[in-house]
Amino acid sequence: MTIKFNKPFFASSLLLFSVEVCIAVFLSEGFIRHTFGDFLVVILMYCAIKSFIKVKPLKIAIAVLAFAFLIEFLQWFNLLDYLNLRQSSLAVIILGSTFEITDLIAYTLGVITIYLIDTKISISWKP
Repeated sequence: MTIKFNKPFFASSLLLFSVEVCIAVFLSEGFIRHTFGDFLVVILMYCAIKSFIKVKPLKIAIAVLAFAFLIEFLQWFNLLDYLNLRQSSLAVIILGSTFEITDLIAYTLGVITIYLIDTKISISWKP
C-alpha cells in the first residue's frame, strides 16, 4: 500500500458525492433513494480510497463491503439511539436509521460492480 493521488478516481469520487447529495436532498422515498443510493455509496467509498491509496482492488472491495455491512448491522442495534443522534438529520442521512436486508444486497452489488470495473479497466489500460 502506497500513497498516490489518482485523478480519475478522485473525479469519480466528486461526481458520485454530488449525486449522493442530490439524492439525499431531493428524494425522500423510492428505489433511487433507498436502494440505488446504497449501491452508489459503496462505489463512492471505493473511489475515494483509490483516489489517495494504491492498494489491490480486492483489498479495498473487501474493506468497503465490511464497513458498509458494519454500519448496516449497527442500525439493527439502534446505534443512533445509543449515540443520542436520532434527531440529527445529518446523522440519519450518513449512518442510516433502519436495518434492511436489501441494503446489504445493494452494497454487495455495488462493490462487485466497482471491483469488476476497476479490474477490467486496469487490465485494458496496461501497455
